[in-house]
Amino acid sequence: MNLIDRTIGLLNCIPQSAISLLARVAIGLVFFKSGLTKLDGFGLSDSAIFLFQEEYKVPLLNPWLAAHLAALAELTMPILLFAGFAARFAAAALLGMTLVIQIFVYPEAYVLHGLWAVALLTIMAHGAGVLSIDHLIRKSMLGK
Repeated sequence: MNLIDRTIGLLNCIPQSAISLLARVAIGLVFFKSGLTKLDGFGLSDSAIFLFQEEYKVPLLNPWLAAHLAALAELTMPILLFAGFAARFAAAALLGMTLVIQIFVYPEAYVLHGLWAVALLTIMAHGAGVLSIDHLIRKSMLGK
């Protein structure tokens, strides 16, 4: 076996669960930290609402409602990802949010949003991995 084959063999040994865990934590932190910046105590900050009124301007949604929905998604979906609970659903929700941000808010940030999409699509395609509540539920349902 040559060096290339051995190297590929070693790389094939990287567990998908480790990749999924890294994707869950990394992308979860991006959104969670963004959600925290929108808070002022237990409510949304005036500056967050102002940004949705003046800079983000998501179509079809009232800026007040859009700001609250964004904060809610950014603070809840990452927690689901961290726990690996309903991870595919959480990743799909954040991918939808990423698409809205890409199309309507920061279209020039396609490289960054592409990286976010890769992490989210990895979770959607392969699940949360063995270090997750999803895995424990699936294991208990299958009796294995």
